[in-house]
Amino acid sequence: MNLLVSISRNIYPLDERAIERAQKRWDDKIHPKDSLGQLEDITKKLAGVYCTDKIEDQPKKCIIAFGADHGVHDEGVSPQPQIITRMQLENFARGLTGVGVLAKFNKTDLIPIDIGVLGDEPMYGVVSHKIRQGTDNIAKGPAMTMDEAVKSIELGIEIAEKCIVEGYKIIGIGEMGISNTTPSTAILSVMSGKDPIDIADVGAGIGLERVKHKADVVRKAIEINNPNPTDGIEVLAKVGGFDIGGMTGVILGCAANRIPVVVDGFISYAAALIAYRINPRSKDYLIMSHKSDEKGSETALSILGIKPMLDMDMRLGEGTGAALAMNIIDSSIYAYNHMGEFKDLEIGRVLGLWDK
Repeated sequence: MNLLVSISRNIYPLDERAIERAQKRWDDKIHPKDSLGQLEDITKKLAGVYCTDKIEDQPKKCIIAFGADHGVHDEGVSPQPQIITRMQLENFARGLTGVGVLAKFNKTDLIPIDIGVLGDEPMYGVVSHKIRQGTDNIAKGPAMTMDEAVKSIELGIEIAEKCIVEGYKIIGIGEMGISNTTPSTAILSVMSGKDPIDIADVGAGIGLERVKHKADVVRKAIEINNPNPTDGIEVLAKVGGFDIGGMTGVILGCAANRIPVVVDGFISYAAALIAYRINPRSKDYLIMSHKSDEKGSETALSILGIKPMLDMDMRLGEGTGAALAMNIIDSSIYAYNHMGEFKDLEIGRVLGLWDK
């Protein structure tokens, strides 16, 4: 808990002066003011995070992907066997999954972490920080103890800080865990006050006829555990997952070290909500890659108050949206650094062309 408390206390507001300087630089570019929209917003946020309007081209990037299993799988909320978590996490390392190929294409390192996968056998290319083999069934009691919840967050902080020491300037989050849309739905239901039926969706393909059952399981989990919606750690412990806790820690660790976090989809929204409850300033360090196609996405994004850069009807998770967004972030930085400026070109001498 000491690490978590220390980190949370060291999350500060973005540097408004750096943001203003970045805005001035954009205003001097040869284009109508604000016409590049979110591309300009990305670099202004980066300036506020880094406390400087000088942003390097193609900063070193990675995605930290946490794998974990979930006891609520016993309730029949997923058609997939839990062995898929282990198999796919190894395929992350082999670069064969959606996030694997997209991360490689977008020059982003992928770091798969076992934080709670079933089984003791080592996994190819996967770093083990296993807390234990999966959470307990939230439909029967808490997912984990409070100590385990803190440990999952602190592991995420430690892994993020190790990456920062290694020179990563932009860090994305991802996950792999059969059934993990169920605890994510529970977290969002608790945080929003909405009934689970208004949030639950098909996840990895349960079929619309099973969505009601999934919502019923979530509702039962909330009734049994009665988490306090204002206490992020309690919500994580009672209805969350180790993968969600790990991503929460990455968000907090990056925010305290002034590193931006690229958020993926629905599962990572749950982590962002937990981090937001622990320290509301953490959301200022988030870059929302895309709007997940899961039904509860609009609710989560509304609570966080962050506009996603993409809407691609994607709901795979893994970190795919974060990987895809890295290319857009690189593009925004390159435009920011290399577009011509009015003061240097003949067009700048033509008065009244645009209202600058």
